[in-house]
Amino acid sequence: MSVAALLAGCGTLSGSDGEGGGPVRVGTTSQPSSLDPADAWDGSWELYRNTFQSLMHIPKSSGAPEADAAEKCEFTDRKSQVYRCTLQEGLKFSSGNALDAEAVKHSFDRIRQIDSAKGPAPLLESIDEVETSGDRTVIFHLKRSDATFPLVLTTPAGSLVDPAEYPLKQLRRGNELTGSGPYRLAEYEPGRLAQLERNDSYKGAAELKNDTVEIHYFKKSGGLVKALRDEKIDLVYRGLTPDQITSLKDGTAGSDIRLDEVVGTEIRYLAFNPQDEAVSDPAVREAMAQLLDRGALVRKVYRRTAEPLYSMVPSGITGHTSAFFDRFGAPSRAKAEKLLTDAGIDEPVEFTLWYTTDRYGATMKAEFEEIQRQLNDSELFRVKVRGQEWESFQKAHRRGEYPVFGRGWFPDFPDADNYIGPFVGENNVLGIPYEEAELTGRILPASRQESDRGTAARDLQEAQKILAKDVRLLPLWQGRVYVAAKEDIAGVEWAIDTSTLMRAWELHRKGSW
Repeated sequence: MSVAALLAGCGTLSGSDGEGGGPVRVGTTSQPSSLDPADAWDGSWELYRNTFQSLMHIPKSSGAPEADAAEKCEFTDRKSQVYRCTLQEGLKFSSGNALDAEAVKHSFDRIRQIDSAKGPAPLLESIDEVETSGDRTVIFHLKRSDATFPLVLTTPAGSLVDPAEYPLKQLRRGNELTGSGPYRLAEYEPGRLAQLERNDSYKGAAELKNDTVEIHYFKKSGGLVKALRDEKIDLVYRGLTPDQITSLKDGTAGSDIRLDEVVGTEIRYLAFNPQDEAVSDPAVREAMAQLLDRGALVRKVYRRTAEPLYSMVPSGITGHTSAFFDRFGAPSRAKAEKLLTDAGIDEPVEFTLWYTTDRYGATMKAEFEEIQRQLNDSELFRVKVRGQEWESFQKAHRRGEYPVFGRGWFPDFPDADNYIGPFVGENNVLGIPYEEAELTGRILPASRQESDRGTAARDLQEAQKILAKDVRLLPLWQGRVYVAAKEDIAGVEWAIDTSTLMRAWELHRKGSW
């Protein structure tokens, strides 16, 4: 599942001896929305992965969590409700301040207390209390059994921050960042550049193959390949359009550019707000699910650089099913019309379908226009499409202003639970409460008692059937990961972790390490 890492990290690297032509410059369209880990649960994690440290990490050799800032971590009870971590000795933040047990407690308490609407507090919802014992021991008391908790600790939701720099009850503003990860943020120009330099006080699992990382942010995909051809950047990650990928595949973009492709775990989906009158009737949502032709969508818009998806859990993740195909089968206007007429809906359903213009690449507009075309051509719907910038888009859908909107999801960790749990419950990532007695009251709690995630998959398959029954979420497609790099860039195959975040420290110029 090395796909994940590339999605998150983007960096520029150089050999410590200064050879190899300088830093490796990486281009991406995914720029941070915030430098504070308490305030972002999005592409900002790409930067956090390389500058902040977590108690646990997932090594490139397996998908099982191992200690990072911690020396060891383990459940100390049979119910998976008490998790104890012992820190390494002598840990420090890039500020020079000690990273001790109190700093760890502060980091987790802070995210939960601030509870930013854009932040990862829902991912830490199972924590009841964080306790310290001495300078090096942290004990997490959980509200209920949660065998996925070690996986949660590998994510940037578990980023450890310096209490002297990050107040307990308020967000840190400005363009500075203080962590204990492999790199320190040496320079930051919002929307343009993040320059990372080796953190000499870092003590963790990462073995740096470079000293410097540059991340160049592009607002639009159009300039990415041109910048690569013009040697202004050396590697492109996230933001390539289907046309650009095609030109890279056939060599027209440049013979010295290599394209790496891996089956990915990114998904795209539609979310419904059942409080909105336009889609409050389940029959409306079911009719959309019955009409949608995912094959045509990925063929026309994505030129087969993505795969149709029939569950919120993508293929390649243990427990995946095709729940939506099992329920709705092939696209059918006749079946969609019957669903509506049986519900007493005889007029075309009208609403606006919303997407974000600056988060998921240049193809979003074409994607949503194709969905609009499919729905309107059926004459059962009369849909408009509108786009909005990410900052405003997030706030608006959390306020319940959109009846239907599109989002993407990159997994926090490689478990089917992470494609279900974040979207359900009272406080979910979408800001639209989704309480379902069986799903949130029985199935997910039962699955989280299973330390064997293969066994838990049975419950999670049942959860996918409920999602297909309710149609509160409508999966569209599963992406592939494409990374374009100059031939002299090495380490790409190791740079993607299971959380879809980049290990920038793996990248280097051939011959420089």
